[in-house]
Amino acid sequence: MTAGTMERTFSASALKAIKDEVSSQAPQQEMITSELLDAWASIPLEVRSALISSELSTSKPTSSLSRVSTATTAFSTTSGSSVNSSNSVVSSRNSSSSKDDDEDDPLGVFYEECPKTGAKVTMRPLERAPNNVFTFEKTRPVSTVTTTTRTKTVSTARGWRNVFNLPISYDVTMVPHGTILDPSNLQLLEATGVHAKGYNRRFAVIDAEVDAIYGDKIRAYFQEKGIDLATCVLNGGEAEKRTKAVDEILDQLCAYKLRRREPFLAIGGGVILDIAGMAACLYRRGVPFVRVPTTLLAIVDASVGVKNGVDYCCAITDEAYKNRVGSFYAPSSCLLDSSFIATQDARNIANGMGEILKLGLVRSSDLFDLLESHGKALIESRFDPNPSTPAGVSDRIIDLSIQIMLEELGPNLWETKLDRCVDYGHTFSKLLEMVPGADIMHGEAVNVDGFFCVVLSHLRGYITMDTVNRIFACMKTLSLPTNSEDLKSELAWQSCKDAVEHRHGAQRIPLITEIGESVCVSDITPDELDRALEVMATFPH
Repeated sequence: MTAGTMERTFSASALKAIKDEVSSQAPQQEMITSELLDAWASIPLEVRSALISSELSTSKPTSSLSRVSTATTAFSTTSGSSVNSSNSVVSSRNSSSSKDDDEDDPLGVFYEECPKTGAKVTMRPLERAPNNVFTFEKTRPVSTVTTTTRTKTVSTARGWRNVFNLPISYDVTMVPHGTILDPSNLQLLEATGVHAKGYNRRFAVIDAEVDAIYGDKIRAYFQEKGIDLATCVLNGGEAEKRTKAVDEILDQLCAYKLRRREPFLAIGGGVILDIAGMAACLYRRGVPFVRVPTTLLAIVDASVGVKNGVDYCCAITDEAYKNRVGSFYAPSSCLLDSSFIATQDARNIANGMGEILKLGLVRSSDLFDLLESHGKALIESRFDPNPSTPAGVSDRIIDLSIQIMLEELGPNLWETKLDRCVDYGHTFSKLLEMVPGADIMHGEAVNVDGFFCVVLSHLRGYITMDTVNRIFACMKTLSLPTNSEDLKSELAWQSCKDAVEHRHGAQRIPLITEIGESVCVSDITPDELDRALEVMATFPH
């Protein structure tokens, strides 16, 4: 049975359980399982509402259905205390006494049972916010043992539960090649929002290198429309990815006096998009911002998800930590124009290929085949049309990469699930990038990490040496490094320990089982790492 079939089956079962709740005349009903509630929660809210409305129109409505359907919709889509995270079981109580109580309470009563503590939870919605705020009472038996007796008491707690479904929706738009700064193309202007007549100013954070090449065109685009563009120009190197850069943006936003619902632009590579996103999250506790990535790496990686942040230097440990401070904060929109790639040098384009190749290894053999056949030519032509690459290949590679990333990130934006194939290449690379004085870019470090994991997969018997050699040859064709003098036994094992911390108690290291398929493992040992390093040393890096 496929994952899609299972989801449809569970969704149908969840709906059937609710329908049975309507028609059941038995004094004792079955409780809806957490598995069914999780499946029900996976259905978009508007679809759930339509299904419930359909059942209500064909079944006799009762207060019991109202309670179950509302509870399922409200609680299964929230974090923290939701059924998704706590696997609670929601049911309605059908004893005669509870029915009498419910008749006295027109807003209904919800019931949960916590599988961890066994606590019985009774929740009642507040009249002024019936879909969001509930009073609760938690009751559970507690055993007390003394030297001579065992007694049972009842522990009761009361309080309020706040439930709110945060709406997340943003478009990742492919702009026609080379037109984003064309005054006749209104996409960039429209992304900055609708404002009152006479409000003729905008704000943009721009990478210094981008400003040197495109700054005049960016300003001319807005000037042609009678708009003054205030800019905050920052260096976009990894060394500048610190809280100081965020403070600089915040200072400029304060001076500009950005309005609460006014989007600002972030134009640059991944570092600029990350620090601008963090500033947007912090300023007035959240303002909209628009991502305009200008590097291949940013187009397929940083622009797609909702993560942002900075590297952090700890005053206590005197160590630097990559992306240790940040948040999950979605942009209002993303505008992608691949023509920016033409002004990147070969190393930076290959750097972006490191992230694309990662996706091919763990998710798409088709993407890997495209890189294997055409990657070298695309780097040399800077993704412009060239005689050795069929028309449409460059767009296909970028489109596939973005789609795969969105497929993996979209259902798991807040990373509630920590077994993530897109973490491939991001276990050992973090420490490689943070080695003082290391001359290694992000995509390069990801690729070194990725080849190390390829060797680990081979040592475990997941892939053959022929597959290892094929992947190695592809990496070299893309001008990507496959080893680092800093990748030693101590750093490798420390990376595994850091992974346990970051991924909540388990390594969860993705390894490929074939090109395009992967599995997360949590039992890699120091001896295994040392054997992999020995095998790595035999390759002509």
